[in-house]
Amino acid sequence: MRVPELVVIAEQLLAPVPGGTGRYTAELLRALADTVPQGWRLSSAVARHGDVEPARITGVEGPRVLPLPPRALAAAWQAGVPLWPGGQAVHAPTPLAPPRARGGRTLAVTVHDTVPWTHPETLTPRGVSWHRSMIARAADRADTLVVPTRAVADELARLVEARAEIRVVGHGATEALTQRRETPGSEGPVPNLPSRFVLAVGTVEPRKGIDVLIRAVAGLADDVALVLAGQPGWGGLDPVALAREHGLPAHRLHVLGRIGDAQLAQVLRAAAVLAAPSLAEGFGLPVLEAMACGVPVVHSDAPALVEVAGGAGMTTVRGDVRSLENALAEVLRSPARAAELAAAGRARATAFSWTRAARQVWSIHQFAGSGTSAG
Repeated sequence: MRVPELVVIAEQLLAPVPGGTGRYTAELLRALADTVPQGWRLSSAVARHGDVEPARITGVEGPRVLPLPPRALAAAWQAGVPLWPGGQAVHAPTPLAPPRARGGRTLAVTVHDTVPWTHPETLTPRGVSWHRSMIARAADRADTLVVPTRAVADELARLVEARAEIRVVGHGATEALTQRRETPGSEGPVPNLPSRFVLAVGTVEPRKGIDVLIRAVAGLADDVALVLAGQPGWGGLDPVALAREHGLPAHRLHVLGRIGDAQLAQVLRAAAVLAAPSLAEGFGLPVLEAMACGVPVVHSDAPALVEVAGGAGMTTVRGDVRSLENALAEVLRSPARAAELAAAGRARATAFSWTRAARQVWSIHQFAGSGTSAG
């Protein structure tokens, strides 16, 4: 009897700006590899690249290289070309997914957020069109849509007519970030971190609220700096220019760019507070990772962030500089409030794990079409 195989589309690991979906893909693959059910195989697939080494994950066979390069593959699947990546079951960690195949094969697609509909101005026009098209196709043709929060599930159900079952599967905190001991990494230590700083983690792009954050930090005490960890995305946001425009002195802004897990762990341990002022999110992984590390969190009232924080962070009004500044100031000037938030965050973070997420994903593929639900 042929052993059933789950193939995960790992293309996001090779993207120029992997972002949060790249982190999700890597962490989910690692957790899936640790939880393979008896009698199953796990492999991955990617488009044709000159170098696919960054997509290799221990415990995962492959990656299997498909015959088309990235843009051609995306266009082919958008057009409905039935290029199946192999296996009896396929999981797409982003909307880049093949059309559903016949013959007992199953397809699940992760939809991270509804930003292409709710905040289209924060994406490129091409990105809006592609994501709307691929998510609508998955809603109609996949067996299951996996979403990270109930907030996304509710929004998606309102915006897209879905034949597929919608299942809520949360994320987890990366173990490398939550270890109490420092684990040296190949990247080396982060030099010249300020002694007291607000941290923001994520791709620097319009929907992350970086402009609001810079203006808020400019109004804080002179000994408080802002550290941004994350590579530039689309939109041409220039934090240095924004800081100059809004009165945040150059010595109070540190732009780290993309850093590895060991460096991020170091930065998280040193942060006074994590700020997540996003206009929209599907989950908000930096919020969970900061809480797991015992870092106080201040986040916007984006529904997914409110859901993930579960009352363990301070909520501010999206786009409101004064609301964000006041919340950050409260945490920074009150050690008792900071300690309260840190303890609440650690407790809240225990509700999430990548192992739990992987087991839920395996259950989807083992019992696809059975009508069982998870949340």
